[in-house]
Amino acid sequence: MGKTEPSDWATDAHLAVRVVAMRRDTNAAGDIFGGWVASQMDLAASTAAEGFAGCKCVTVAINGMVFHHPMAVGDELNVYTRIVKVGRTSITICAESVRRIRRTNIRQKVTSGNFVFVAVGEDGRPQTLDKEWHLADQKAPPEN
Repeated sequence: MGKTEPSDWATDAHLAVRVVAMRRDTNAAGDIFGGWVASQMDLAASTAAEGFAGCKCVTVAINGMVFHHPMAVGDELNVYTRIVKVGRTSITICAESVRRIRRTNIRQKVTSGNFVFVAVGEDGRPQTLDKEWHLADQKAPPEN
């Protein structure tokens, strides 16, 4: 599988956000602004992090984001998430964005990245996660 094709784990079981790109989301070149894609990925990843932690989580880093394909107005953006690491107060979520080209069934990987979150309490300070997590705990993608 090439690095610009969706990953095997990018299935409906991991789908966190599905949204259509609109004209207001374009950059000066007329493509969908990369910052808009990144913000959709951050929203999806934060939902996964807070769902696991059961408390507020804040983004502290985004690692390894490379854009492979531009998006056009009308393309559908699908963001898939999975937990890849849990620390004492942090959670790392891999988010992968895949576009479905407008009026087709063609899917292409747009970008992916690891979003690092820290769980915080009501006082805004890091909060220890009281849950154990193992890679094997990830829900397996459904069989085709």
